[in-house]
Amino acid sequence: MDRSLPVGELTSGASGRIIPVCRSMLSRRSLFRLFLFFHSLALWLLLFLRRSGGIARSPFLVRNSGASVSSPRKRGGGRWRVGAEEEDARRRRALAEMVDMDGCEGCRWETSVFLGTRKNALFCRSWVPVSGEMKGILVIIHGLNEHSGRYAHFARQLTSCNFGVYAMDWTGHGGSDGLHGYVPSLDNVAADTGIFLEKINSENPNIPCFLFGHSTGGAVVLKAAMHPHIKSMLEGVVLTSPALRVKPAHPIVGAVAPLFSMVAPKFQFKGANKRGIPVSRDPAAMLAKYSDPLVYTGPIRVRTGHEILRISSYLMQNMESVTVPFLVLHGTADRVTDPLASQDLYNVASSSYKDIKLYDGFLHDLLFEPERDEIGTDIIHWMEKKLQHQCL
Repeated sequence: MDRSLPVGELTSGASGRIIPVCRSMLSRRSLFRLFLFFHSLALWLLLFLRRSGGIARSPFLVRNSGASVSSPRKRGGGRWRVGAEEEDARRRRALAEMVDMDGCEGCRWETSVFLGTRKNALFCRSWVPVSGEMKGILVIIHGLNEHSGRYAHFARQLTSCNFGVYAMDWTGHGGSDGLHGYVPSLDNVAADTGIFLEKINSENPNIPCFLFGHSTGGAVVLKAAMHPHIKSMLEGVVLTSPALRVKPAHPIVGAVAPLFSMVAPKFQFKGANKRGIPVSRDPAAMLAKYSDPLVYTGPIRVRTGHEILRISSYLMQNMESVTVPFLVLHGTADRVTDPLASQDLYNVASSSYKDIKLYDGFLHDLLFEPERDEIGTDIIHWMEKKLQHQCL
């Protein structure tokens, strides 16, 4: 595989729009605006602290206190913002309930909501064989900016082979609470994944569980599986196009991103490549994705971008600590995430049971490529092989 294959430095993932953060920040106009922003912020903060008599009442401490998105705010403007976000979440939940799940012969499906780590409502789906007999369960964690309803075709393929399927919408995605496309913490998403797994295990005792993650969801799954408690609930993990080597386009971004993500976490960089990066070779799949109202297509938000850089950096530095059984799949022509990083994961991880499959010329969204059924079959065969290996 050509190690010179170009990969976008930081992308919005599911939106397919590259967000050139460094170019946005390093242009003269953007640098001047950034200077004015921090200058004004510093003056405003000093004035506020002088009036309040100390830092204990700083609005930045309130903003980062970990309060739920749905928590009431004392300030009128804050109530308006929270109210707008809650209304948007309700609208998206109604749309999520309307996603067409018909055509699933031999399976029954349902939707539900559970509370995550921050007591926020998270929307989830399940598909199980009509017989109720399952050889295993696959838990799906979608990629950035998409949602669980996109995986209905894959779920039907799984249930036809007697696998149950559960899928969760992240915070700020699909039918879940939060500002659309905004991820305040990918660690919280990993923790929510653990809560979701506990719920599934309690409802389906003694049925082996596998965890699936796509793109940034793959990074979340991998980090979650490094926690001993979560790993103990898993038979193995499946990763498609995981976001393992995501780098800022310039070192200054890595230095500025943590501070900027604290003071203006929801700020959006407007300098997007409007043409976007192709994520599938199937024109119908591309059209369906970007006409889906539950797929976020706006510019990436500062905190979200910082979280992607942070989890990617952590995983690259801790690949040797990966011990969970895994299958990683990647297209060699993927320009959103790096297929070479998946190869590095396979080479470096300490897992005693691991496999990799690279698809020549395939793009980012493997389960939406023309060969989606072939890829789905590869995943099913790996899980069946893993279950047989366990019985030996």
